[in-house]
Amino acid sequence: MRLEGRTALVFGAGSIGEGWGNGKAAAVAYAREGARVVCVDLDPAAAAATLGIIESEGGRGLALGADVTKAAEIELCVAAALDGFGAIDILHNNVGINLPGGAAEASEESWRRVMDVNVTSVFLTCKAVLPVMERQGRGAIVNISSLASIRWTGYPYVSYYASKAAVNHFTRAVAIEYAAKGIRANCILPGVMDTPHVAHQISGYHADADEMRARRAAIAPMKRQGDAWDVAWASVFLASDEARYITGVELPVDGGLHVSVSGSIG
Repeated sequence: MRLEGRTALVFGAGSIGEGWGNGKAAAVAYAREGARVVCVDLDPAAAAATLGIIESEGGRGLALGADVTKAAEIELCVAAALDGFGAIDILHNNVGINLPGGAAEASEESWRRVMDVNVTSVFLTCKAVLPVMERQGRGAIVNISSLASIRWTGYPYVSYYASKAAVNHFTRAVAIEYAAKGIRANCILPGVMDTPHVAHQISGYHADADEMRARRAAIAPMKRQGDAWDVAWASVFLASDEARYITGVELPVDGGLHVSVSGSIG
């Protein structure tokens, strides 16, 4: 029960399809470690489904719908968390999209959309939560970035690469600015992961799901993909007091892929 008595605010706590997405697994893992979890998703039904799992296991929380690109909706989620539980000890940012296109092919609209969802959302959630954590004198922020933030992955997603790199450096800046105030901020960089979101986003680049899984597993040094629980338990560690002297890091959860000499992940 590493997080007993704490409140986690998880943006992107639903899943795009059947199975376990990173945010859904993280929300449930936080609850299993004793946290009360405010589950937020663009799809209120997806947030409610995650909360249903938490409550079925004896946990507590709230389920809310919100668009993370809108400050007013984020502020309502923060207010609901404070009204319900009196504190926000963990801020978990899992929301992210990727739209296809290289530097010459991507539309201006798609570039702005990816930057808004992937980067501006993290700014807005931190802007709303950091004053709360500062008043409390403690807090942990876990931002889900991507291995694509530090290397080419084989897919023409220039806006995704740039946006996730921005999340990394934004997190470093927050970590240093708030280090003396008891607030830590870290990133997780998932590698080749078998999640509903990944299957939805890149299915068109492969003949079928089996080929996609086989090719992605082959590129990993461990010769297998990770899953949402690998990201979730890394998140629990970074949010817990076990990581009390860790801030400003990018933690790859990728089976060693970030130090391999392999080419594309695709």
